[in-house]
Amino acid sequence: MLLDTPVRLGVQIEPQHATYGQIRDAAARLEDMGVDILFNWDHFFPLHGDPDGAHFEGWSMLAAWAEQTERVEFGALVNCNSYRNPDLQADMARTIDHISAKDGTGRFIFGTGSGWFERDYDEYGYEFGTVGSRLDDLAEGLDRVVARWDRLNPAPTRRIPVMIGGAGEQKTLRLVARHADIWHSFVPAAGLAHKLSVIDRWAEQEQRDVSGLIVSNELKNRDAADADALYDAGVRLYTLGWAPGTPDFDQVQRWLDWRDARNGARA
Repeated sequence: MLLDTPVRLGVQIEPQHATYGQIRDAAARLEDMGVDILFNWDHFFPLHGDPDGAHFEGWSMLAAWAEQTERVEFGALVNCNSYRNPDLQADMARTIDHISAKDGTGRFIFGTGSGWFERDYDEYGYEFGTVGSRLDDLAEGLDRVVARWDRLNPAPTRRIPVMIGGAGEQKTLRLVARHADIWHSFVPAAGLAHKLSVIDRWAEQEQRDVSGLIVSNELKNRDAADADALYDAGVRLYTLGWAPGTPDFDQVQRWLDWRDARNGARA
């Protein structure tokens, strides 16, 4: 199913418990260090630490990164489908794609999911619904996003990569098979073969080739042995949750060194 693509490292700069200056400076330094992708998240309140601590909105930040950065790809890990009309999401993504196109080709990745953080919904006035209803909304939303990209003028600079987060086998993995270029999860190495077989089965029904699907997983609280096991199971994009308010650039460098060693072994 999977192509043997190079290992990439994405750092998720948590948009919480930091000033925007710290976030901006971290993005610049991480790009200079050689990180492949910068991520944030799409929430309105901190996910850990002081629940009422400092926090910034994600899409506005992504537009700023599009202008600030030169090389690195970037996106949300992940956007919440519930918070914005899908056609608007498509237009926002297309616009950020163009802002980032310093050499003519955009660098935006459209990471998306169904949403789960109930406080966001309650305080911002969205209907929380159920896990099932939110996944149904995501399915409809993704169809609308892709259709809108085909109608926008100007069109996106490239086919914007779609990244879908989650591991539910009945709905989420079917959406992965239908739309995703990147599948992100926290599934341990031992469970990935089964999940990938589910994606393959859904892909047969969807009549879509998923041989180029990039498998993504998280490094936070894991060590090199875990990363090696994930690699053997097919992971090629590694993400690292990272706090800009208390930045640990040495941690990032260790994972960059691991990435480079893995890619060197492939050569």
